[in-house]
Amino acid sequence: MDNHQVKIQASQRTELVQEYYFSHKLRQIEEMRKAGADIINLGIGSPDLPPAPAVVNKLSETAHLPNVHGYQSYNGIPALREAFAGWYRKYFHLTLNPANEILPLIGSKEGIMHICMAFINPGDEVLVPDPGYPTYTSVTRLVGGIVRPYKLEEKNNWHPDLDELEKSDLSKVKMMWVNYPHMPTGASGSMLLFEKLVAFARRHNILLCNDNPYSFILNNQHLSLLSVPGAKEVALELNSMSKSHNMAGWRIGMVAGKAEFITAIVKVKSNMDSGMFQPMQLAAVEALNLGDEWYASVNETYAKRRKLVEAIMHKLNCTFDAGQIGLFVWGKIPATYASGEQLTEEILHKAHVFITPGMVFGEQGNGYIRISLCANEQMLGKALERM
Repeated sequence: MDNHQVKIQASQRTELVQEYYFSHKLRQIEEMRKAGADIINLGIGSPDLPPAPAVVNKLSETAHLPNVHGYQSYNGIPALREAFAGWYRKYFHLTLNPANEILPLIGSKEGIMHICMAFINPGDEVLVPDPGYPTYTSVTRLVGGIVRPYKLEEKNNWHPDLDELEKSDLSKVKMMWVNYPHMPTGASGSMLLFEKLVAFARRHNILLCNDNPYSFILNNQHLSLLSVPGAKEVALELNSMSKSHNMAGWRIGMVAGKAEFITAIVKVKSNMDSGMFQPMQLAAVEALNLGDEWYASVNETYAKRRKLVEAIMHKLNCTFDAGQIGLFVWGKIPATYASGEQLTEEILHKAHVFITPGMVFGEQGNGYIRISLCANEQMLGKALERM
């Protein structure tokens, strides 16, 4: 037998990123549960409500057809692109060409990788919000880009200080990620903010990417960055059906932008997947054509839950902005705790409730915690009692 010791190492690329926080935390929670602890998970924004019955029925009906099981177009079926265009026209008051300005995705998280691979060269700098979605940072590193965090602060309503950014050297910046409505803080955007962002991007030749999956949750002001005149020259927008339609596990999203940008993204995407199962696309069309009553019913449930989450925040002596929108409540911890993680670890081990520490989203989140609305009223009430 050959006694030679085989050593196959992972790529250097894997050393640039850490395992996603929620991945290892969920393992810890599972171990605690195996040991007999009843853990209530209020950490992750995975909708626990089902999609509309008509959507599930459409999936079931079409999955029984004999001719829908083959490979699909990388651009998505025309009906889905047209449905996304109609959705944007109705709610965002924006006209998009379904033929070449909309690209369906297997989840918008996939789109973050595709966009970075399509536009970022090694050494290019990427402006990433702090606090912000960790994937913006990890994907930038995976493609060889250089992460440049920009601070978001409560005193500025969690909006970027563009004047401060312009005092720095922006010559190597290729891309800027923004995310309004903002996760994790729940801060809303505005057309004034979007106009300033587009002007900033145009001045500095920066690709501006708005990640927009939370615009329907406890929010009636649906805004698209692409609505700003001239935005299509410098901007892309991601959207998702995960939160708006309770379809997180279905992995259906989209990216919108001018045809040249979409073409570049398709070059990457077409080498990474072979299209989306057609019955899922047809079910997504059904979902995008739901009436206003669908969004109202979802938000009615979340509004009731939010009252209980706010009560938990009060019980923990955390302060928060009652005007937040989206799927979470973001709270500032009391001065008696050194960090949000100190507070959340205490809650996990003493009350058996998992809450997300703000440091997961960047240094600016260190003094904050985030509680998800994706738990029913009974579970939230039980968590409140444990506090």
